[in-house]
Amino acid sequence: MPDTASFSTVPPIFRDVPKSVSFKKLRKRLARNALQVIDTYGLVDRTATKRPKWLICLSGGKDSYGLLSVLLDLQWQGALPVDLLACNLDQGQPGFPKHVLPDWLDKVGVDYRIETEDTYSIVTEKVPENRTYCAMCSRLRRGILYRIAREEGCDAIVLGHHRDDALETFMMNLVHGGRLAAMPPKLLNDEGDVMVLRPLITSAEDDLEKFSQAMQFPIIPCNLCGSQDGLQRVAMKQLLNDWETRKPGVRQVMAHALSTVRPSHLHDPRVFDFAGLAPGDDGESDDGVPI
Repeated sequence: MPDTASFSTVPPIFRDVPKSVSFKKLRKRLARNALQVIDTYGLVDRTATKRPKWLICLSGGKDSYGLLSVLLDLQWQGALPVDLLACNLDQGQPGFPKHVLPDWLDKVGVDYRIETEDTYSIVTEKVPENRTYCAMCSRLRRGILYRIAREEGCDAIVLGHHRDDALETFMMNLVHGGRLAAMPPKLLNDEGDVMVLRPLITSAEDDLEKFSQAMQFPIIPCNLCGSQDGLQRVAMKQLLNDWETRKPGVRQVMAHALSTVRPSHLHDPRVFDFAGLAPGDDGESDDGVPI
C-alpha cells in the first residue's frame, strides 16, 4: 500500500477495516494475487491510449464483494488504470432485499447500475422440478450482462470466480463432461466484443471468506439454486474438501496443474501433433510416466 496515502484518499470501503496484522496480510495477499493474474494474462492493456471500463458483476455474495473491494484497492494504489462500474442483476426472486446493495454501494461511494429482469419466473417455469436451475439461470444472466456492458460502454464483464470455483468446474468437466476444462482468467464472448475476466481465479475461497467476515459485507444469500439438493458442484466441493483433509495443500497443487499443461502427455491431436512426431524431432522427458 502507498505509504504516502492520507486517510482522506483511502477508499471509503477500507476506512473501518480491522487494524490487525493478519487482516493486513490477507488484504495484501488478495491484491497481490489479483494483480499477478491481471499482468500474467493481460487483463489490462497498459499500452492502450483509451482507459478501459469494467462492469463488475455484484451478486451480493462474498466473492463478488471481495472482487470489487480488491479492484478498488488496486485502483487506489495506481496499479489498475481502469474505470469500474458495479452492476447487480435483480432476477425477481421472491423476498430479494432490493435495498441492500444500493445502500451499501452508496455508502462506499461506488458507481453502479441495478438492472431488474425477472429470470426467476422463466427458470422456475422451464426447468423440470427434479433438475437444477444453474445452467439456464447462468445463460440468461450472462446474456443480460453482455447487453448491459455494451450499453455502458464497458470493455469487459468481471466475475468473482476464485481458485476453488475453477477446481470444482474442472472436476465437473472431467467426471461429467468428459473433457479437460476449467474457468479461464480471460475469455472473449461468442460475439467477439466483450471480454470475460476473472482476476480472483488464483485466490483461495478460504481467504475470501475470511476477508468477507472482516469487512462485514452485507451478504445476500441465493435462494434460487443454493437450496437445491444434489448439485454437481456441491458434490465436487465435498470431494475436494475430503482430499484437502487427507492431504493439506492439495487444492493449491491442483490449481498449479491448471497452469502447467503438457499437451504431449494427453491424447488430443488438436493440441499436439502426434501424427507428425518422428525420430529426429526435439525429444521430451517422460519422467513421471510409468512404463
